[in-house]
Amino acid sequence: MGPTQFGEVYAMRIHLFIKRAVLFSSLVLIASSPTLLTQAEDQLVTGVMVFEPAKDLGGVASGAVEDTLKSCLARIPEGASVGQRMLAEQSCEGEEAARKLVPLAPKF
Repeated sequence: MGPTQFGEVYAMRIHLFIKRAVLFSSLVLIASSPTLLTQAEDQLVTGVMVFEPAKDLGGVASGAVEDTLKSCLARIPEGASVGQRMLAEQSCEGEEAARKLVPLAPKF
């Protein structure tokens, strides 16, 4: 075996080793992906928020002209976080301000 043949054989062995390493790595990655997906699903399930059923408030729809600030605030769930409660209160106050402006709008 001459020096040129030895270099070619060595290069072929390295090439074969790299191909096998890439194939093995791919198989390991594919085999581990279902466990990664189930772990991601478990994390999503723990973050679900469950609200209590709505109370009967006289059948007035949210945002309706007949809706009041008091009834809007009463629809905020008791289990809401501080941030959710603050956002809902601001939304109710904004709806109330819009309802007060409706009579002042020009009629066409």
